[in-house]
Amino acid sequence: MRLIERSGTAFVAALVGLLVACGASEPPAAEAPAEPPVAETAPAAPAPEPAAAEPGPAGRTALYGAVHVHTGYSFDAFTNGTVSRPGDAYRWAKGEAIQGNAAGLEMQLRTPLDFYAVSDHAEMMGVFPRMEDPESPLSQHPMAARVLSDDSNTAMQAFAEILRDFSAGKVDPAFTDPDISRSVWREIVEIADAHDDPGTFTTFPAFEWTSNPSMRNLHRVVVFGSSAVVPELAYSSLDSDRPEDLWTWMEAQRAAGATLLAIPHNANASDGLMFSRVDSDGEPLDAAYAATRMANEPLYEITQIKGTSETHPDLSPNDEFASFELWDYTLSADSHRPTHRQGSYVRQALLDGLALEAAGAGNPFQYGFIGDTDTHNAGASNEEDNYTGKFAFETEPAHRLLGIEGQPEGQKRQVREFSSGGLAGVWADENTRPAIFAAMQRRETFGTSGPHLSVRFFGGFGLSPADLDADSPATAGYAGGVPMGGEIGNASTGAGPSFLAWATKDPKGANLDRLQIVKGWVDAEGQQHEAVHDVVWSGARTPDAETGALPAVGSTVDATTATYTNDIGEGELRGFWTDEAFDPDQHAFYYVRVLEIPTPRWSTRDAVALGVPVPDGLPTAIQERAWSSPIWYTP
Repeated sequence: MRLIERSGTAFVAALVGLLVACGASEPPAAEAPAEPPVAETAPAAPAPEPAAAEPGPAGRTALYGAVHVHTGYSFDAFTNGTVSRPGDAYRWAKGEAIQGNAAGLEMQLRTPLDFYAVSDHAEMMGVFPRMEDPESPLSQHPMAARVLSDDSNTAMQAFAEILRDFSAGKVDPAFTDPDISRSVWREIVEIADAHDDPGTFTTFPAFEWTSNPSMRNLHRVVVFGSSAVVPELAYSSLDSDRPEDLWTWMEAQRAAGATLLAIPHNANASDGLMFSRVDSDGEPLDAAYAATRMANEPLYEITQIKGTSETHPDLSPNDEFASFELWDYTLSADSHRPTHRQGSYVRQALLDGLALEAAGAGNPFQYGFIGDTDTHNAGASNEEDNYTGKFAFETEPAHRLLGIEGQPEGQKRQVREFSSGGLAGVWADENTRPAIFAAMQRRETFGTSGPHLSVRFFGGFGLSPADLDADSPATAGYAGGVPMGGEIGNASTGAGPSFLAWATKDPKGANLDRLQIVKGWVDAEGQQHEAVHDVVWSGARTPDAETGALPAVGSTVDATTATYTNDIGEGELRGFWTDEAFDPDQHAFYYVRVLEIPTPRWSTRDAVALGVPVPDGLPTAIQERAWSSPIWYTP
């Protein structure tokens, strides 16, 4: 380990262009959840006994999970061959093997997760599996034979027709039967409760609100901290596609005793709408809007299968790592690429939030970060060397890399540009619903692009380099500053804030390249600025004397075998950094970004396994990473 101290200055209409039907799913589950069946495979090896935790916040543990998970109860998943149900998803997250497609291929996670939430689409939730039940009137629906057709093109056209109608505001009443929706939602909640194991494995009731106005993504996952009070029906974009109405509904649930929050995702596919500086009526944002938005959605999903939305080279031209896993499409049928970058990436949103707050309009974009998945096949598929795709047809390596017969080339390209799923990291007091939900609410969270690497970050005016060498840097961090997700102020001396940051590699994964602090600020003239500071890195590299650029870590990746070694990089990086360019009158934010050394991308691994070249346009190697939630300075 090298220590370097430096200072310096509408729903799935969206998915027409992505989805390909392939086969039928299993019959619908019973309305009341059965006891989880015994695993057919050997149980996962028990985790080692944890070391004794420090008392208080310093003893918080990094826990990993996902809350953006779809099963066959989401109609876009069902019509693309998903045979899994919510219970399967939870068994997968705990390390059991589950069926990945109708052909019987299995999926199994190598490193089980600590928490998980099935969040099927609220729109038409659980309706289409009823078509397989001969006792259900839906089995006689004119669309049923086409949806269940063994011919993928027939099923695909049926699916596309339903989506086109949905996008146009025309939904068959048979697909919105409240009795079905109520029954399926109750089942989802009960199955989450059945798999919740406090102290060992945590589940949450959840659903996705899937608004997609003008084919632009405004999706949110809604997570309940408890099942003690939940609504009878999930709120869908058929009720309203306006985020403001979702928040009003959430506030009504809270008033009735529920605990819940929403997590937006895929701003990169919103064409500027997710972080727009006007509301749904086109009115400028104000302080009341900002307070309502932040009260209901404290977190943003920074990375997932449909790409990373930290930033874009057009917005951050001086950030050499800004092009990581960009999935540069809107959710339209014609593979349309977005034209509005501002409003589509969260770093720019953080800057816009500072500008709005400096102007007295509050900060509606004060988001903490998590990573997640958006799997539509129950399993989060976060492991790059164990990737099984987003949809059931992708369980076959050739299908996810090369496409299937009859699939348009644009759709094939979009699927192979999918990333492996990310992970949500939380610093929690224990592995329980209340503790994890509290961590989410206070934004003491981080996101990773898939690995189980950890990052911790503190900032304030009472920190020193010696704190990194203390027996408990976290104790010093809480005592002299605030953790990720917090706010600092009171810069009475004019000296800049200091930051403690450290990261540890995934025990089963790649070494670390560098740890960076990203700063954004707004000056007295209202101009926005950003800077990326290399704080600590592996190896004996020296920044360029003129540009300050740090040489690349190098690469051990062999693309012909899809392998790498840990001959470079470090297992842990710790750094102390002071903002010497600090102006106490300027609003600012800071967050940590940690990069691994290069490793083979999933597509490279598949190409080697299939004995084919890596398709054009795909990188052979990537640098997986993690992002801490920001720390904000407010004058």
